[in-house]
Amino acid sequence: MSGGPGPGNATGLVVGTGDFVYDVFRPWGVLPAGWTLGAVSHVAVDSRDRVYFYQRKDPPILVFDTDGHFLTGWGDGRLRDAHGIYVGPDDRIYACNRDEHEVLVLTPEGRIVLTLGQRGRPSLHAPFNHPADVAVAPNGEIYVADGYGNSSIHRFAPDGQHLASWGRPGAGRGEFTTPHGIWVDDRERVLVADRENNRVQVFSPEGDFHAEWADLYHPMDIYVDGAGVVYVTDQIPRITMYSPDGAMLARGRPVAIGAHGVWGDSRGNLYLAEMGLNQVTRLARRRAP
Repeated sequence: MSGGPGPGNATGLVVGTGDFVYDVFRPWGVLPAGWTLGAVSHVAVDSRDRVYFYQRKDPPILVFDTDGHFLTGWGDGRLRDAHGIYVGPDDRIYACNRDEHEVLVLTPEGRIVLTLGQRGRPSLHAPFNHPADVAVAPNGEIYVADGYGNSSIHRFAPDGQHLASWGRPGAGRGEFTTPHGIWVDDRERVLVADRENNRVQVFSPEGDFHAEWADLYHPMDIYVDGAGVVYVTDQIPRITMYSPDGAMLARGRPVAIGAHGVWGDSRGNLYLAEMGLNQVTRLARRRAP
């Protein structure tokens, strides 16, 4: 089944337009007997197309192979409030432990190698006050959307040194109301899902405002593929595909509740974390005949 939809219920639903058309499979992934999913906050995919579910239940990290078969689970006791997750090019895992006010960097086996923030110590303006999401730039720098208690973006060196922060509450340029999702593309632009302001804002690594993408309703998450296509989920609920410069390429409604997280694999398939339904949906990409 490698390369196919993997274990999941074929809904018969087809979504998307143009070059971005998908068959919808949900729920996707087979758990061990007797297991159930908790609230799946986010999802990510590593270099081997292994899929990581990040849930608000022990074990918080669940790992599946590309065909949806369960491999392992870990993180009990330390990752207590799952929110954003990111897999770096070296397959290290970056996890927002939201209500513990920290971001952890872990090996694929779950060993902590770096901690950002102070566990149990919220901080106004400084890192962190209920961080929402994390992303890694091509140069290894780490960016965190500090989106629930603060309205800030924080930039860190690969070794965890705090380099800079920007943002404040509001609706103007460089202001945020719940910066909820973040990604850094190959051009080192920082894309932020500014949820309650119904937009994506685009910045330089230093926080200089570049652009604003509107026509969104409470954008939840951002994923950028290897070709530079930007995928944004919102609470309509739908997913929108943009060119690197913000031109809309496609749009569809693959889920019943706005996907809290989105990520893609090497074959162009997408994975959507439907937190309110305790499931992950797979969008299997159709290729042109």
